[in-house]
Amino acid sequence: MTTKSCIIYCTGIIIAQLLIITGIALVVTQVFQAVLHNLVKKQIVLKEGADVFKSWQNPPPPVYMEYYFFNVTNAEAVIQGGKPSVEEIGPYTYREYRSRENVTFLENGTMVSALSPKTFVFLRDMSSGDPEVDLITTVNIPAVAVMEKVKSSIILSSIISYGMQSIGVKMFMTHTIHELLWGFKDPLLTRLRAFKPEVEEYFGLMYKKNATSDDQFVFHTGIQDYKDFGKIVSWNGESKMKWWSSNESNMISGSDGSSFHPLIGKNESLSIFSPDLCRSIYVNFEKEVEIKGIPAYRFSIPSEVLASPEINPANTGFCVPAGKCLGTGVLKVSVCRKGAPVVVSFPHFYQADQKYVDAIEGLSPNKDDHETFLDINPLTGFPVRASKRAQINILVDRIVGFPITKNLNQTIFPVMFINESVVIDDASAKRVRTLLLISTIVTNFPLIIVGLGALLLGVLIILLCRSRMQKKPIAKEDTAYTQVGEKPEESCENNSCANIQLKTYTST
Repeated sequence: MTTKSCIIYCTGIIIAQLLIITGIALVVTQVFQAVLHNLVKKQIVLKEGADVFKSWQNPPPPVYMEYYFFNVTNAEAVIQGGKPSVEEIGPYTYREYRSRENVTFLENGTMVSALSPKTFVFLRDMSSGDPEVDLITTVNIPAVAVMEKVKSSIILSSIISYGMQSIGVKMFMTHTIHELLWGFKDPLLTRLRAFKPEVEEYFGLMYKKNATSDDQFVFHTGIQDYKDFGKIVSWNGESKMKWWSSNESNMISGSDGSSFHPLIGKNESLSIFSPDLCRSIYVNFEKEVEIKGIPAYRFSIPSEVLASPEINPANTGFCVPAGKCLGTGVLKVSVCRKGAPVVVSFPHFYQADQKYVDAIEGLSPNKDDHETFLDINPLTGFPVRASKRAQINILVDRIVGFPITKNLNQTIFPVMFINESVVIDDASAKRVRTLLLISTIVTNFPLIIVGLGALLLGVLIILLCRSRMQKKPIAKEDTAYTQVGEKPEESCENNSCANIQLKTYTST
């Protein structure tokens, strides 16, 4: 091997070893991962002109709201004390548009204020029927709310009871889906409005919630601390609620569920404030999933969130008045529903005490159809798929002074449940996949360096071995050959040929 070749091989081997050592050091110290995480923290903030801000202000993925109703099939039997029987009707699907309006940055860009109006457009192709035609029989919610409101006064109860009988108000009512959702003129409320003008004579489960801006939020932008990204500072001017009986229960915690901070870990509990539930809840990691090629962590609501205080003492503050609680899986929200006996739960009383399921014929709770979950990409914090499911119930019971309730059994009566769902659109999914590919390359760059070093070292070793084998000398065999001349054939007589051969070997 020449001196020049030796220098080249030695230099190559040193470079290969340096690459391997450097790569291993980068893997151990996680320098590239730290650089990537710092970049993500700086990019995922709410600031004017940023792509993240544009997606936050006008979310591109379509959101669908599905409404399912429980049609009572034996109303007369229930009035006489029988067990209610219901059948699920739906879905009636609406496209939900939820762009944010009146966006204003506050406190040097560390906070942002916005209205969150929602507009709903009916989608016939994704629905099971026509909401303006299909009829539903359910509890007479306005009547139950009025009776609950005046039950403490014997005089008012008698007056209201007489008025209800005179206009034929019953314990159950039948209306179209459209009326139950978006409002109808109720005869009892209209009669009361004549004496109390502040009474709203229209009732609907979603009355005045289409194309309205009732909720104003102030959010953290994430500039000061990436973990505060999207967290709610205040709701309708309040930093905490005043309905519940403990400071912990009145806290407005977490985001609104549409966005979360980046770099999410499996051991985190993510808080969400839900105006529909009148409280904050939390979700925990359940499993890893993949949506449109995007890896995600599935977070779901654990049963402890709506567990009774006996199981979860932290829920004691949701008992109003203090000490008066329902069982596991249900939450009475009368305090934020103008005194109406409204109870919220998961659909079909999923994760609730079995007694609530057994009290109603026709319910069948299951995880796949009734669980609330969010699939979140852990690097960006973006939800790539989500389903928020909740059920509205009415607590019915006997009320003194109202004969129409005299045979009723106390029941948490299911009225309707919703499934608000979203899946990331294809264009957004492509951008996220590109971002994840870049992050994977950056994060694994030290391993690439190690691989190149190992490859270079292997090639040099192979070339060096081949070179040594080609230069090795070949040993010659120590053997003498005697050339035999060509002679004309002669006749041999009397052993003369043998004598000639013997002389030849002897002379040699």
